[in-house]
Amino acid sequence: MSNQTLSPNETTVVVAMSGGVDSSVAAALLVEQGYNCIGVMMRLWAEVGAGEVSTNKCCSLESVNDARRVADQLGIPFYLINVEQPFKQNVVDFFIDGYAAGLTPNPCLACNRHIRFDYLLNYARRMGADYLATGHYARLRRQPDGTVYLLAGVDAGKDQSYVLSVMGQDELRDVLFPIGDYPKSEVRRMAAAQGLPIASKHDSMDLCFLADDDYRRFLQDWAPAAMQPGQIVDRTGQVLGVHNGLPNYTIGQRKGLGIGGVAEPLYVLELDSARNALVVGTLDELGQRELLATGVNWTLDTPVADGYRGQCKIRYRSAAADCTLYPQPNGDVRVIFDAPLRDITPGQGAVFYDGDHCLGGGIIAREKATIQD
Repeated sequence: MSNQTLSPNETTVVVAMSGGVDSSVAAALLVEQGYNCIGVMMRLWAEVGAGEVSTNKCCSLESVNDARRVADQLGIPFYLINVEQPFKQNVVDFFIDGYAAGLTPNPCLACNRHIRFDYLLNYARRMGADYLATGHYARLRRQPDGTVYLLAGVDAGKDQSYVLSVMGQDELRDVLFPIGDYPKSEVRRMAAAQGLPIASKHDSMDLCFLADDDYRRFLQDWAPAAMQPGQIVDRTGQVLGVHNGLPNYTIGQRKGLGIGGVAEPLYVLELDSARNALVVGTLDELGQRELLATGVNWTLDTPVADGYRGQCKIRYRSAAADCTLYPQPNGDVRVIFDAPLRDITPGQGAVFYDGDHCLGGGIIAREKATIQD
């Protein structure tokens, strides 16, 4: 796979299609450039909603029909493959187990790690394809020696390198991101210019496997033990109130805690699943300059040097904050930020950057970093 000496008309590309604008334009660009494209859509697990019909938004009947129509218009084959079981095991169960453990997991990271760039990429390889292409907003810089750098997309508001940080060189060498050099507005314009039937289709931002977009209701059904009420306490252990299930709260939350009679505003500091306690405190207690990232992946396959100066994003939509990285012998990374951050949340991804270059990332652990200034 990834024979860069081939011309486009000698190169086969499997395009991951969702029936949305981004993947459709990615396919259209590759066809226009002369690549031999095959459209593939994954049927993913979802709750059975009203009418006993699977309701995963990424592969609803409407989305399948839209993707098929685009493929027909582009003159490329289209296949729908069943990935329900590995998706349930690696993404949905990861989501449920994370919340049950008092974490706030990001299922998109798990999906890209286990489904899109493992299961689907290997499916493309077995088909004899040279590349797998997706509609992600990210860029690749291929070096003469074969090294591939993962870069942020040019549209900062749509950049998806954060959720692609799970890939290493084996994956990056075999993927294409055709729309990463364009802003979203230009992608929509190209869809309209091509006459694609999905040019004005809205983006889907919710968790795809929920029947009703309500993750709290989903957890109540699938992880009821995690939704049990418990005590709201401060750092000294003083009981201040009762919470209605830890997954209903996020680090840094101030409103909706139901605590009255306090001298100053209180914020969520920690979700303590061992005690089923919601730990709250003042704004001064909330800010933190350190985190520990576990399960770290490096996009260049090797860690950066100890004391590496870079940036770190602690959520998909957060700004990259200046920091120093300290890779540990066990593969973890300790991150020291230049200034305290208010919403460092265990379970979310900590993704490292050097400017536009995505270095890799891991999962924020409960344990804090211990390096001293």
